[in-house]
Amino acid sequence: MSTLENGSAPSHPRTNGTTSNELEILCHGLKAKVDSFLDTPTEDDILNSVKNQIIIARGVIDEALRRYRPEELSLSYNGGKDCLVLLILILASLPSSVSLQPSSSQSSAVAQPESSSPLSFPRRLQALYIRPPLPFAEVDEFVTTTSSVYHLDLTTSNQPMKPALTEYLRDRPEVKAVFVGTRRTDPHGADLTFFDETDADWPRFMRIHPVIDWHYREVWGFIRALDIPYCPLYDMGYTSLGGIDDTHPNPALKEDGKGSSSKVDGEHFRPAYELTEDREERLGRDR
Repeated sequence: MSTLENGSAPSHPRTNGTTSNELEILCHGLKAKVDSFLDTPTEDDILNSVKNQIIIARGVIDEALRRYRPEELSLSYNGGKDCLVLLILILASLPSSVSLQPSSSQSSAVAQPESSSPLSFPRRLQALYIRPPLPFAEVDEFVTTTSSVYHLDLTTSNQPMKPALTEYLRDRPEVKAVFVGTRRTDPHGADLTFFDETDADWPRFMRIHPVIDWHYREVWGFIRALDIPYCPLYDMGYTSLGGIDDTHPNPALKEDGKGSSSKVDGEHFRPAYELTEDREERLGRDR
């Protein structure tokens, strides 16, 4: 597994000609990495599907960045594979979008005066980590490490989702939309679109789902093709991460100890990326 610094690049070392912006440097490196992947021909059907999904997801992210200023956006981040893919795509989209943003939210249809100056590149991306009651130490460590590497302004909450979001939006009233890594096969994901406002009995904000139509194999195709570091639990047969009390290695990956398997509680499991079927992804989850 690669080091977490692999997305960085030496270009664009300064912002406004004065001080370096590490997030901007990282984003340009990730953009170059994603662009190179898109431009590299392949006969692999899964990787070609990944390319199509990237194009669609970047279109959704670009639209979000037209509608909202960076300080009005946040990311729901728990260190899992789906929100990791989403995070990389957001960061890779920032270099092309920030300088084109209008100066106020929801104003993409309003002509801006020629004198409007482009927005400064953000120094951190806002994110919220809602911890399960009994979190895996590996997940907590991965979230902490990646929050530093990817320059997240991370808020951690130990409350259930609704009160956590209520408190988060009370403390950050400027946040109007949240990127979410939900996919169609997740619980409550079947009827979602790219942009969905929360239900009336929830805190009010726009939920943005750029990877909603990605398949399991495409998620792992992206992570492995771009050599993106991921939570080590995935190498131990876990395919969907929750808490210690409701998450187990996926029984579909159980084997007799041969090959590339890892041993968990006396049993051997192949890594998560060897699973192929969407319908088997949550076989290791109790809920």
